[in-house]
Amino acid sequence: MKRQFLKAGMAGLLMTGILAQTAWAQSDPTGKRRVTETYAITNATIFASPGQQATKGSVLFRDGVILGIGANVQLPKEAQLIPGDSLYVYPGFIDGAGLTGITKPKDLERPKDFVSSAPSDEIAGITPWRSASDQFSISGNQVDDWRKAGFTISQVLPDGGMIPGKASIMVLGNDRSVNVLLENTALAANFKGSRGMYPATAVGVMAKFRDVYQNTTLALDHSKLYASTAGVSRPEMTPTQTGMAAVVQKQIPVIFTVESDLEARRAISLQKELGFKLILTGLENYETVVDLLKSTGVPVLIKLQVPDDKAIKSQKADSASVATKAQYDRVKEAYEKALAQASLLEKAGISFGFSTADTKPGDALKAVQAMIKNGLSEKAALAALTTNPAQILGISRVAGTIEKGKMANFVISTDSIFKESAQIKHVVADGYVFDYEIKKKTAKENGKSDNGAVKVDGVWEYTSETPAGSSGGEITITKEGDDYSGTISYDDPSGGGKISTPIKNVSLNGKTLTFEFEVNAGGNTLTVTISGEISGKEMDGTMSVAQFGSFPMSAKLTTPSLTF
Repeated sequence: MKRQFLKAGMAGLLMTGILAQTAWAQSDPTGKRRVTETYAITNATIFASPGQQATKGSVLFRDGVILGIGANVQLPKEAQLIPGDSLYVYPGFIDGAGLTGITKPKDLERPKDFVSSAPSDEIAGITPWRSASDQFSISGNQVDDWRKAGFTISQVLPDGGMIPGKASIMVLGNDRSVNVLLENTALAANFKGSRGMYPATAVGVMAKFRDVYQNTTLALDHSKLYASTAGVSRPEMTPTQTGMAAVVQKQIPVIFTVESDLEARRAISLQKELGFKLILTGLENYETVVDLLKSTGVPVLIKLQVPDDKAIKSQKADSASVATKAQYDRVKEAYEKALAQASLLEKAGISFGFSTADTKPGDALKAVQAMIKNGLSEKAALAALTTNPAQILGISRVAGTIEKGKMANFVISTDSIFKESAQIKHVVADGYVFDYEIKKKTAKENGKSDNGAVKVDGVWEYTSETPAGSSGGEITITKEGDDYSGTISYDDPSGGGKISTPIKNVSLNGKTLTFEFEVNAGGNTLTVTISGEISGKEMDGTMSVAQFGSFPMSAKLTTPSLTF
């Protein structure tokens, strides 16, 4: 098996998008076992919908459509069986707003006669005519990683400026299929100002959004008048107005990505003033806007992530001063509030779905489990993954539950999906079966496993390979008490040989080592995550960059540390 990393400058390859051409996978995520005739998951524990009691039985499906479910389903002789003994079947997860498989279009060059106070809409990031389906690739940007995490449908948002374009709902199925479920399902918007031009501020964005919306309304009125009245001048709608028309006509909602309660209030204020349909996403703290959300009925897609607890674990209250202890308490309170946001919405009676934007696929279920530990019910958690986003996206007729006639989208796990011991063994998306490797869970006790102590400190030589070539370097890890630190070397993006940079967030759980490091390429900072399974002096794992996907890597411990 080939192992991968960085040739001619890892960061240079990443920045040119070469790595986005290939989605590497574990086990058999190719979907070659197409459901062309009849398949059945047999003798499994089935959770057909949130809150419904689990049943033991089979799920029969053909060509991507569910034919039957239950203990008494008659299985035809030609049915190919997927043994479900001791397995749990759930509806396929639905991402309400994500960037999976999305590539950002190139920025336009500013013309010589550019006027910063009156830029063209396209240069200012106002491109409502664009569609996310044109930026989407089923084989890129962590599509398989998200499918492995249980997601079978994603409403993907286009990347760009304050109005980057329209979202599309994609099925994360076979790479040889047409994976568009619905196009142009919502208009994406945010409060990011345009750099060095109007609108550069949040207030300017509000003014510009209002201007675009109202001008589109006038253009549509003019078009209606022209169609019914003689002697009216011919209307000329701009691409921006044509792209905004579906929003003005209330055919699709606006998904506003907001970063603060102030931005949430601004988005709701615009919605009240102009009358468009609204969905909010991106907010981290809902406590101050819960009553507003409840009174307005605005749907919410919350981030599928929780803050890490490193700041909490690093606290040493025994030797701290009174002032420091008070600061510790504030940090802990903020951390606990962040973990409880999902349960806060549930208690307020606000249904919500999840957004995978800015989230790592491997952390998704861990985040849900953390939310459950902090007050979210399992029923609400499953609803946020299935029925709620299906309703928000308007696809409940075909997705969200396991029912006869709906799409064959399933998550098949080794245990109850919200248990830490659960692993996803199969995912069925659009009737395509994807198999994933199941690894034996080992005890997480100070880096020890059933094979003895796992030793990571020392010098590791690693190799990895992108579609553009192979390369490698050294990972040096040192241990200080219970903490780890170190460095990693890689090819200089500018062509200056090897360079070294610190690694951070080093964690050893059982046999799994994870850490991050940053690469600067052309003024842009990329965060690279390495996760590897250690066996003796060898490590096999993946190297992931959020924008470009995951790539296999391997390493050998060539110079172990002498400390124990």
